[in-house]
Amino acid sequence: MLGTIIGIEEDTVLIKLSINLNEFQSLINMHVVMEDNTKMLVGEIADIKDGIAYVNLVGEIQNNEFVFGVIKKPSFGASVKLISKEKIPMIISVLEYEEKQDVYIGESPIYPGVKIGFNINDFFASHFAIFGSTGSGKSWGVAKLIQSIFEKQSTVAYRASIFIFDAYGEYHSAFKNIGDKVPEVSFKAYTTNTKFSETEILKIPLWLLSVDDIVLLLNAESSNQIPIIEKALKFVGLFVREGEEVKTAKNDIIARAILDILSSGRSSSQIRDQIFSILSTYHTEDLNLETEIYQPGYTRSLKQCLIIDETGKIREMELLTNFMQSFLSETVDLTLPDGSFKYGLKDLADALDFALISEGALNSDKVFDQNNVLKVRLHTLLNGDYAKYFECDNYVSRDDYIKELLTGPNGRKAQIINFNINYVDDRFAKIITKIYSKLLFDYAKNLDRRATLPFHIILEEAHRYVQNDNDVNLIGYNIFDRITKEGRKYGVLLGLISQRPSDLSETSISQCNNFLIFKMLHPRDVDYIRDMVPNITNEIVKRLRILQPGNCIAFGSAFKVPVLTKLDRPSPAPSSSSCDIISNWFIDRK
Repeated sequence: MLGTIIGIEEDTVLIKLSINLNEFQSLINMHVVMEDNTKMLVGEIADIKDGIAYVNLVGEIQNNEFVFGVIKKPSFGASVKLISKEKIPMIISVLEYEEKQDVYIGESPIYPGVKIGFNINDFFASHFAIFGSTGSGKSWGVAKLIQSIFEKQSTVAYRASIFIFDAYGEYHSAFKNIGDKVPEVSFKAYTTNTKFSETEILKIPLWLLSVDDIVLLLNAESSNQIPIIEKALKFVGLFVREGEEVKTAKNDIIARAILDILSSGRSSSQIRDQIFSILSTYHTEDLNLETEIYQPGYTRSLKQCLIIDETGKIREMELLTNFMQSFLSETVDLTLPDGSFKYGLKDLADALDFALISEGALNSDKVFDQNNVLKVRLHTLLNGDYAKYFECDNYVSRDDYIKELLTGPNGRKAQIINFNINYVDDRFAKIITKIYSKLLFDYAKNLDRRATLPFHIILEEAHRYVQNDNDVNLIGYNIFDRITKEGRKYGVLLGLISQRPSDLSETSISQCNNFLIFKMLHPRDVDYIRDMVPNITNEIVKRLRILQPGNCIAFGSAFKVPVLTKLDRPSPAPSSSSCDIISNWFIDRK
């Protein structure tokens, strides 16, 4: 007997201890069973003061199974005992381990020798989050979590698809040789480091991106800019093709822009200057400043027809109007691209230029100022270092591109796909993660048999990407919030890894069902976890500040109760260790 019950305060039971505490190393966080003739309740010792143990009720044992939650309180006459060694796994781990269904990730620091594990479906069929301060063991936790899936002896997670967006390039070392241990498993890596020849450079086929993706890529700031982007994408389908259709479309666009200028009512000098500006930049072989306009008895170039006479008028206004109307066409078919043809940044830039004049942006200072920034950003991207990530030599369809991502170097299914995004800035890294996440989500959503090919998207330093940003106001949704709300039914699951949970999207966190939380020190983050994470208690929050590196509190739908866990060391470990100051600073004196 551990003692007798002397009081009950809400969900806390006060037990007068009848044992010699000096004979026990520690009772804090150990579990006790309170049993009478009708029920067997389980509690966790939270504190001991003056020989009284304060025990928080956590659940009940029914038919030799642990059930979380308590409806009835224990009777004062209930016997109180420390839980038996045989029943410990029933509460904090897996009672009867089955290799195909369960996984072990560590050991209990409270009960030495007791392994901590969970049912794979209970954990990986939901979104999860791993939080912790720098140096607390998050990266080791992620590596161990994934390695544990593939360390089984009699079964292989062959159809697993785990996409890691690696903010520091630290997971490559943890998984690159996983095929040596398990020949059926393949690791595939992409990098944003263009000087690292051992890894395939990340390439994004521009033609697979939607309007929403281009809006984010160009960092649009207002929904008023979206029509220009949509029009540019409609034009790009014409401009990448050859033939009369393209020529007709370009002539139609230029002619309509010039007709708008001719009928604008502006001064002759303004009309002339604007037409010169358009035709100096946007022209075709049929329609340019040197195009000859034939009249009975004489021929003039279009440029000559813009001459202003002594009265301050453009004498050939009617002639110019009739000439431009001859280029108008009603046969131009403009539809958004469907990913069935290849185009690149240069094609999109040309299409955006024509979209601007088609929209009359060059005739309106307000419209020009609002949309010219998109043109500047696209041309900056086109002429910058990041353009190489969109340089794809061959056409590939959306389905084939996904299949290519999932094919390892050996031609077999790749289970772990690592994107090293360490060599681009945070803004572009956020765009990359959103583009890929949406691509995977859309692919999974359109599968004939829903949720038959699960995708796990793991975001290291998730606070950089999964934010309460302007996406909802701009395009109507945030892809990460959408995945956390809708992804489970399609088999698209997020894993959020972060040292700053307070910077994460509240919607995304609220949809996570499982948590591994390492040492947290920042008051704002601790308070945020307390407010946002479901089923967290003040007892858990108190522990977060004093956890040792490599130890975490695991809780959620995969765990019957919050469990203090010492994670097993991943082998090999990720490249996440701190800088060795001694080795880098000091040299031996001669």
